Amino acid sequence: MFNSISSQASKLISLTRKKKHLDSKTKLVTITSGKGGVGKSTFTANIAFLLAQRGLKIAVLDADIGLANMQVLFNIKPKNTFFDYIDGNKSLNEVILDTSYENISLLAGKSGYQYSNHSNSFVFSRVVEDVISLDKYDILLIDTGAGLNDFVKEFLSISDNIIALTTTDPSALTDVYSLMKMLSFEKKRLMLCFNHTKNYKIGETIANSLVNLAKKNRLKEDFMVKYIGNVSTSANISTTGRLRKLFTKEFLEDDSTKQLQDVIKYLLKNIY
Repeated sequence: MFNSISSQASKLISLTRKKKHLDSKTKLVTITSGKGGVGKSTFTANIAFLLAQRGLKIAVLDADIGLANMQVLFNIKPKNTFFDYIDGNKSLNEVILDTSYENISLLAGKSGYQYSNHSNSFVFSRVVEDVISLDKYDILLIDTGAGLNDFVKEFLSISDNIIALTTTDPSALTDVYSLMKMLSFEKKRLMLCFNHTKNYKIGETIANSLVNLAKKNRLKEDFMVKYIGNVSTSANISTTGRLRKLFTKEFLEDDSTKQLQDVIKYLLKNIY
C-alpha cells in the first residue's frame, strides 16, 4: 500500500475515481520513472503529439511538483498554472491552456512552488478527477516528478494505466524495480518502456529479467508487467528540445519517431 495514504482514504479516492471514470470518456495515463533524467517529460510531450495526430484530444498535466518544464517543451509561457486552480484563484477552464499543437491542451505546473500547505490533502487527485469530469478529452496524460515521494504516489494511486519509463542504467533499473514492488500491492499491471535503448530486443530482455526477479522475490503473482517498446538515442531529440520543438513533428522518419509510434500502438491496445 502507498504508505502516504491511509487505507480508508485510498478506498474513498478509488470509489470516487471509478464513478467518474465510468461517466467520462477520458482515459487516464500516468507516466513515471522512479529515477530522474531518463527523458520522461520529453517522452510525454512527444507521445501527446503522436496521439493528437491520430485525432485524439489530449490534455497533459505537468505533475512534476515544483520543477515544472512541460511549458518549455510546448514552447508556451503560461499565465496560469493548475496551482491557481488549487488555490482558488482561477477556474479549471482558465488553467487549461491551448498549445500550438492541434488537439493538445496543457495544465502547466510551476517551478519553485511552495506546496507544503497541500501535503496529504489529496488536492492533486481532485484536480485530475475534475479534468476527467469535464468529459472533453480522450486521454489525460500525467507527467509525474522523479522519485517516489508522496506527491508522485498520490498521482499513481488514482491511475490504472501507468507507464514506467526507464533506461538500461543500473540505477534506473534499481529504481524501476522498486516502483514495480510498490505498485504490485495495489495495481494489476504496469506498462514498461525503455528510453535511450538501441533496439526492441534489448528492452524486452531486460524487462523479462525484471519480471523473473520479481517472481523470485514473490511479488504478487497476478501483477502483470507489460513491455510496450523502446526508444533509441537520437541527436535529433536533444536538438529539437533545445529549440523548444517536438522531435516527432520535426523528424517523422527518424527511427526514434517510428519506435515511439509503435509504443503508441501498444499503449492504445492496452487502454481501450
